[in-house]
Amino acid sequence: MMAVTTPPPASRRRFEPWSAGGWLLLALLVFLAMLPMAWMLLTSLKSQFAALQYPPEWIPRQPTIAEYVRLLSPASEVGREFLGYLLNSLWVSLATTVLGVIVAVPAAYAFSRFRFPGRNLLFYAVLVRNMFPAVVFLMPLFIMMRWLGLVNTQWSLILTYLTFGLPLSIWLLKGFYDNIPVQLEQAARIDGASRFKAFLLIVMPLSSPGIIATAIYSFIMAWNEYVYALTFLNDKSKLTLPVGLQKFFTEYATNWPGLMAASFIMSVPVVVLFLILQKYFVRALTEGAVKS
Repeated sequence: MMAVTTPPPASRRRFEPWSAGGWLLLALLVFLAMLPMAWMLLTSLKSQFAALQYPPEWIPRQPTIAEYVRLLSPASEVGREFLGYLLNSLWVSLATTVLGVIVAVPAAYAFSRFRFPGRNLLFYAVLVRNMFPAVVFLMPLFIMMRWLGLVNTQWSLILTYLTFGLPLSIWLLKGFYDNIPVQLEQAARIDGASRFKAFLLIVMPLSSPGIIATAIYSFIMAWNEYVYALTFLNDKSKLTLPVGLQKFFTEYATNWPGLMAASFIMSVPVVVLFLILQKYFVRALTEGAVKS
């Protein structure tokens, strides 16, 4: 009879240099990722004079939230402008996310389940756009939006962000649908469900991590985009938040605490969204990357 060996307790395990090196590297990467955020937050709590001191004052001696109050107060002119930019960014990002999911879900399902002439060619043609930098399409898209009469409207940004986000969203969801057994749909259809009902009641709940990951990707891409928002929009009331941050730069001086406070507020929705939904994002990436 074979003896069953048990692993040694954690206190008696040998020291593994590779494991320690990995943890050290991970700690270094986390530190480098958090350092800009920490400096941004600390600067936003300083006065304008303290922010310009040299050598720099790392931790503010007299922290103040005056810039946050000014930005989030509808009573001030700066606050009204900032909140307007924030609402514009929320509208553009949410519309891009919702429309992107509505289009990507059936498209990815069709590529995964149906067999039709030119399927592979069409699928890879969808991904061709990601081979080129986004700025390459700036002038062609601007000419097209001007021809459609959408320049200086937020719909020009929504359609542009869909153009950039849909290829990766379709690819991500297709890999996820490939791992959902088709026998589940067949069993539902044997029980009398139509294809659409089987998709709605069987496939959609199982693919919720992939859909959430697609939504996160679309939202973050639209929330952070700057070049197209700067090019397509001229009306001050329609600007999104990344472009609106320019208002803190002037010809002779820069309000660094105000700029850092606005940047920190801008980063909060993305960080909170990712922290809440990160398990679905990681699950979608791992399950969509392995073919059963």
